[in-house]
Amino acid sequence: MADTPMIASAQALEELCARIRGERRVAIDTEFHAERTYAPRLMVIQLAFDSGVAIVDPLAIPRLDPLAEALTHTEIVGHALSSDLKIFADRFERVPSRVFDTQVAAAFLGYGMQISLAELVRDLRGVRLAKSQTVSDWATRPLSARQIEYLVDDVTHLLPMQDILVERLRASGRLEWVREECELLGEIDRYRIDERRAYLRIPGSARMSRRELGVLRNLVRFRDEAARSRDLPPRYVLPDDVVGGLAVLRPKDEKDLVQLRRLDAGVRRQFAGAILEAVAQAEALPEEELPERPKRPLGPARDTLVALMSVVVNELAREHGLAPSLLVPRSSLERVSRELPSDPQSLAEALDLSSWRLHLVEKPLQLLLWGDASVTVEGYTDGDPKIRFQ
Repeated sequence: MADTPMIASAQALEELCARIRGERRVAIDTEFHAERTYAPRLMVIQLAFDSGVAIVDPLAIPRLDPLAEALTHTEIVGHALSSDLKIFADRFERVPSRVFDTQVAAAFLGYGMQISLAELVRDLRGVRLAKSQTVSDWATRPLSARQIEYLVDDVTHLLPMQDILVERLRASGRLEWVREECELLGEIDRYRIDERRAYLRIPGSARMSRRELGVLRNLVRFRDEAARSRDLPPRYVLPDDVVGGLAVLRPKDEKDLVQLRRLDAGVRRQFAGAILEAVAQAEALPEEELPERPKRPLGPARDTLVALMSVVVNELAREHGLAPSLLVPRSSLERVSRELPSDPQSLAEALDLSSWRLHLVEKPLQLLLWGDASVTVEGYTDGDPKIRFQ
């Protein structure tokens, strides 16, 4: 694509940003490397307008904040945008607030939750994308003709696809559902690190005492800070199993650290002081400041209740042509099973769903839980079983 503008200077970027601010919508995709760095490293940014495409070279333009700011003045269209927007949140501490995700939109039209860009382009546009550069090294310069063709293909169909999807969503009465869902993608808090989720992901955390969890929390926090300052993946600083082992061992001095086989001498020399300090700080915490233990598994009776609610949700999803996981996450059903809400308001609070979801599932689940409806199977003996909720 010889006529594709390559934005590789501050002046060209300034001109591009001026154009973006005047556009009603802009399609976006990014290419990044994430294997050996703390945060994904931007290599290429592709932009498409209703007329034309531009490719931004982050390796040639160190300061891309003007681009991040300009994108907040228009609607951003992309496919599976969460990973792209997380890069913007991490690097620029801002994300566009007006977002349209074609993968999300497709899910509301029965395509499933994870349809790829290539599959959706083929279905909506009748075009087969060449994906030969999927594992390309985007750090190479200059970009080859095949790389540029791949980059252009990844964005050039997004705006026409948005038009098709919006038309179909409007006809089905689901456009506002998608707008509501996509609005969540434009909230920067969505991309913040959840500290509790980070340390509870360490293997073995569910079996730890509150004191051990306090140590674990401090160690994960230390590891994250060390990884960020060195621009390394956290596992390169301390692997998960070593962090978990340290939380249980709760070392008091360097001699204790020798007990961990996978904590080699080089790591001990570099991080021993910080590890011991993180442990000591957690040991000094009063009991009330220690993390709470994760909630225990529900148990057989409550698991059965979740399974029964799932049957109703699955049937509602089938009726509306939606993926069950799009309609109600399992975590919401587990929360209902734990809290056992006894009135419509507390049920809605326990489900904690967006308005369109709540509109579809609140009444059926209320009828089920209150004992005013039953679940039956019809058509089983005919070889065509269907779940009926009455």
